[in-house]
This record gives sequence, C-alpha cells and structure tokens, in this order.
Amino acid sequence: MNDNLDLFSGAAPAAPESGAAPDKVLAKVQALRAQLNQWAHEYYVLDTPTVPDGEYDRVFQQLQALEGAYPELVTPDSPTQRVIGAVLDGLMPVRHAVPMLSIRTETDNEATGAEAFDARIRKELELAEGAPPVEYVAEPKFDGLAMNLRYENGRLVQATTRGDGEVGEDVTHNIRTIRKIPLSLPEGKGVPPVVEVRGEVYMGRADFVRLNERQQAAGGKRFANPRNAAAGSVRQLDSGIAAQRPLSFFAYGLGEITPAAQGGPDFGTHYAMLQTLRDWGFPVAPQVCIAKGAAELVAFHQRMGAERATLPYEIDGVVYKVNSLAQQRQLGFVSREPRWAVAHKYPAEEMPTRMEGIDIQVGRTGKLTPVARLAPVAVGGVIVTNATLHNLFEIRKKRVRTGDTVVVRRAGDVIPEVVGRVPGDRPAYVPNFRMPAACPICGSAVSRPKGEANHRCTGGLFCPAQRKEAILHFAARRAMDIEGLGDKLVDQLVDGHVVRTLPDLYRLGLVALASLDRMAEKSAQNVLDALEKSKKTTLARFLFGLGIRQVGESTAKDLARHFGQLEAIMDASVEQLLQVRDVGPIVAESIHTFFAQPHNREVVEQLRACGVHWEEGAAREQTAQPLAGMTVVLTGTLPTLGRDQAKEMLEAAGAKVSGSVSKKTSYVVAGAEAGSKLAKAEELGVPVLDEAGMLALLAGDPPAAAAAEQG
Repeated sequence: MNDNLDLFSGAAPAAPESGAAPDKVLAKVQALRAQLNQWAHEYYVLDTPTVPDGEYDRVFQQLQALEGAYPELVTPDSPTQRVIGAVLDGLMPVRHAVPMLSIRTETDNEATGAEAFDARIRKELELAEGAPPVEYVAEPKFDGLAMNLRYENGRLVQATTRGDGEVGEDVTHNIRTIRKIPLSLPEGKGVPPVVEVRGEVYMGRADFVRLNERQQAAGGKRFANPRNAAAGSVRQLDSGIAAQRPLSFFAYGLGEITPAAQGGPDFGTHYAMLQTLRDWGFPVAPQVCIAKGAAELVAFHQRMGAERATLPYEIDGVVYKVNSLAQQRQLGFVSREPRWAVAHKYPAEEMPTRMEGIDIQVGRTGKLTPVARLAPVAVGGVIVTNATLHNLFEIRKKRVRTGDTVVVRRAGDVIPEVVGRVPGDRPAYVPNFRMPAACPICGSAVSRPKGEANHRCTGGLFCPAQRKEAILHFAARRAMDIEGLGDKLVDQLVDGHVVRTLPDLYRLGLVALASLDRMAEKSAQNVLDALEKSKKTTLARFLFGLGIRQVGESTAKDLARHFGQLEAIMDASVEQLLQVRDVGPIVAESIHTFFAQPHNREVVEQLRACGVHWEEGAAREQTAQPLAGMTVVLTGTLPTLGRDQAKEMLEAAGAKVSGSVSKKTSYVVAGAEAGSKLAKAEELGVPVLDEAGMLALLAGDPPAAAAAEQG
C-alpha cells in the first residue's frame, strides 16, 4: 500500500464539476478496497480478524463517500456493492458450461461402505493386490445448496444454482451479499481469465437459531432447518432479503476453467486445487485432508461422525474423491456420476416418543398422507411434533397404533418419519387405523387405484387442498399456456380467496388483479390478455390441463384423437376407454372416476360457459401408424422444426418420444448443439437422424443413420 496515502482521513473531497477523478483519488479508492478486502478475508474466511469492527466500518464509510463523490469509480467488485438491493421479476435460467453432476451415494453407511468404495477404485484402476494404497481427498458433505461461481478476468460475473445439473438459475444478485464469497480474485496469484468455482452455500447452526428468533419476533414463518433457510434465501428475488440472511460458503471444486495450454493452472491433484482456491480467497473446510487407502477413509468417516454434533454447521456425511486428477480422468464417469467420488452418509438419528394420534393431510396432488401426532421430541437438533406414516400399508407393516411408544427418525436428516413401535404390551385394546372414505377437506370420494399404495382425493378441481396445484397445472405452457400466472400470483389469488375454482380465473377483473402485491396495472392487463388468449385451445390441451391423474400430455392427445369430442370422453365407460392406444386399466379407471364426480363435470361446464373452446369433430378412424412401437429421442435444435412440433409429428405417427437414450431407443433425432444424448446414442450404437432423416422416417421411408448437425 502507498505510504503517502491517508486511509483514515475525514470527509472525502467534493467531486469536481467536470472531468475524470484525479489519479490521487483513484489510487486512494484502490488502496481502500484492497485493505477492506484483506480485512474481510481475515474476518470471514480465516476467522482471525486483525482490526475492530468499528475500524472496518470507518474505512468502509470512507470508501462509500469517495464512490459517492466519484460515481464513475464504482465497480461491481467494490466492497460497497455487496448489497445491491435488486428486485427481479424472476430468476433467469442459465445453462452450465460444464454440467454440475451429482455424486453417487454409498448406501452402506458403516465402515464397510468406505472399504467397498476403495475396492471398486482399485479394481477400476487395475491395481495389483500389493500395490500402494490409493490416495484420496476426504471432505465433509455439507447440507446446503450447491453453487457455481463464474469469474472472468478475476471478477465475479455470475452465480448459478445446480438446477437439474444442465440448467440452473441466475442468483448473482443474492450471492454478492455473502461476505465469504470474494467479488474479485487477487492479482499475481495465477488466477486464469475464466474460472468457475463450485461449492456449497449453507447457514451455520447458530446463525439459523438467531434467524428463526428474528422471524418469530417479527411474526414471520420459522424455517424447518438450515438447508431450507439457505436455499430459500438464495432464491429470493429481492437481494435485500438475502442480505439479511446469514449465509456462508465452502468451495470444493471447479467447473469451466481456462485450459493449461491457454495459460490456465495445471493442477496435478484435487488437494492442490483446493489449496489454490484457499489461496485465491475462498473458504475451504478445515477438515479436508488426504487419506491413503480404505483404513484412513474409515478413520475419517468415524472421526467426522463423532464431531458432527459439535460442528458449527450441518453435515449429513462425508465425501471421498480420488486425489490424482490423472486417475480421475482414467476412471471417468458412469451415467451422470463420476466413478472417482462417492458420498458416504451417516445413519439418521432416531429417538423414542409417544404417538398421541393419527391425522390426515391432503397434499397438493390429492394424496392422503397419514401423519403421526407426537409428543415433542428432539431429533437431530430439531423439535419434532409430527412425522409421516406414508400410507395405510406402512402403518400396518409397522404395527403402530395410537398410544404406542414409537421410534422417530429424520429421513435424510430432513423429513421426520415413524420407524416402528417400541416392543411392549399395550395397556388396552386400540383398533387399527382406517383411511377415511371421504376427503377431510372437501368431502369428495377417496379412492385407491388398484396396484397403488396411496389413497387419493378425487375432487382435483374442487378440493381446496389441491387448488393451487390445479391452477398452476392448468396454466402450464403445455396445457392452457397462460403466461404470467406463476407461483407467486397463484398464491395471492388463492390465499386471498379471489380464485376458488378454475372458472374464477376467467372472471378476474383489472382492479382485483392490479391491487395485488407487485402487480401493476400493465402486468395485470398482460395476465388478463393471456387468459383471454387461452380460451381458444385444443381438446388435448384442455384435457391435459384438467390434471386428471395418470393422464399426461401424450395420453390426452390419444384421447382427443380417439373420441374427437369431450362429451364422448366424459361419458365413456372403462371398457370404451381401454380401446384408446396406450390406455390401460389403471388409466382408464382414473379417467372414469374423475368424470364420475359431479363437481368435476360442473367445473368443466363452467369453463366452457366462460368461453373456453376448441374445435371438435367425430371420432377418428384409427389410421396406420408407421412408427408404432418405436421410441425416439429428440436433442439439439432442428433447422426448421421446433421441439414441440417435432414431438407432435412423431407421436401422431405412433412413436413414443422419450427424454433419455437407452439400448431400447429406436432413433435419436439430433440438431445443432446436441450434447450428452447424442454422445450416449453413439456409445450405444443407436441410429442418429437429422431433421431430413426424421421427415423421411415419418413418410414411411426408413433412412440410413445420418450424422447429426453440430454447431
């Protein structure tokens, strides 16, 4: 730092009327930032603060004053920019440059689980019995939210959640509020032009307790566990809310990085990579260590298990990774998991307590779940008063009845469940629990389809417990496609008793919509326009939108093609429904039961009275389907056809369109930017077609496999 600079002087100089900031001011701003970043690193990452909080605050305020006087000097990586107060309309999807793959979980949570993993690794590496032990990196397995941090030229430019591994959500505005995550990386330490750092966003135990205390004092909702609190905070649209949540971060890996041939770092081991991340300013768990062979893996698993309850954060297991990156490359991947890593979890904590009764909960999809009402008991640091019993068959299997002393476990350390009863005589006879014949919420008939374990309410369009899910499904893109009718708006409409049934959507007015939170007049009008547009639809979309259990998009299309008219479907017997392609006894019974409910029919009639319509015709003769019995997978972007259009054409020809490639796949249709599905097809020898080849197939001219267009 420049010795001539006074970092602790009083007020900042007034900004000049014109011109750039003087060099002296620029140098001072840069020095202040460097000092604040150093202090923050010492405090948040190293846990060794060197200055009092008041000193940090004073220098921080001075930097704020200088940036206020010279706004052109403000940069995204400045310490003053951590809380940006952005409020987004929604989280944007982001495709990962390198997929965020999951790690295989070792089902054996005893010492033998670590031994089995080591044995598999040695076998895959073809090591002789007397060969030296394999070197691993052992790490805690944090119970948080996986995160990908992208840095370009040393600055944080984007943060994304794991999502489905291929596509995550952009949460940069919230991640910038986490002080353990550097906004910029140090110069002179070999930071490459592009690096993606991966790790876990979590909330410490003490921070979680304090957050819940604040929530309770403010009359807000308490969080169930630290992981839920962390995940909910990261996915806030308002970064101001996230900034108030005490989030932390541990780094454990890399995504995309500038290759060594282009000037990027050349790591030889996973452990060396972690030490470099620590040197760049990222927190790395202090328990991370090198373990040689199965014996040291077992010792680490046991040691972390003994320390687990006293750690300042939640872990649900440990992770083992082969240390040598060359050996990692040699081992490769199986399906979507690396062969060279495994998650070794701990047994769930179990505690006894008295079961005081059994209640019934009706889920968003109509499933009736028996729930044990318990005398309060602490399990894994959480007070449990209710625990799932799953279904009637589980109750019978576990032989539990009201008044029994039962064992409670947090499944996956999250969801409480009843494991079974503590042996002993009951003081008096207690009858077996029976599922109700009618839904406790709406009174509709309860049914249990043959072959299923779960009982369900049949009042899907009528039942208040299913109202939100029914509306969201009805509005989905592949159903009625009502743009703007998302989770937040549906929550307000239902919770405010504005919408009780689906037809109420088409009775909404501008004033009622515009009065809702975050719903300006323009946004309200857009929703109304989308509702009006949705009135003209197709029979297949309408059927799918009704949310009839077992009736997916493909079955809805088959029903529409077979019967031609809605009334014919509503009045069809089970025997008549069984004549539809791919409709079996369970699906047929589900459709028949749905339309046998008078209130479901009433909702349908009201929707039509509100103007929802489609073209109907006579039942169609079943035409020849040249692709009947074939399974086709679509991947990439086709030159002229959209994905939905191509899917409809294939299904109309009798093909089943699948989302994954297997040995049973007949063809893969690949366009530009085809990814892992194309690679899988080539690996399995599945024929690959381009768009022209698919059209030829549909025309009844089986084409030769074509090279997929790449780009």
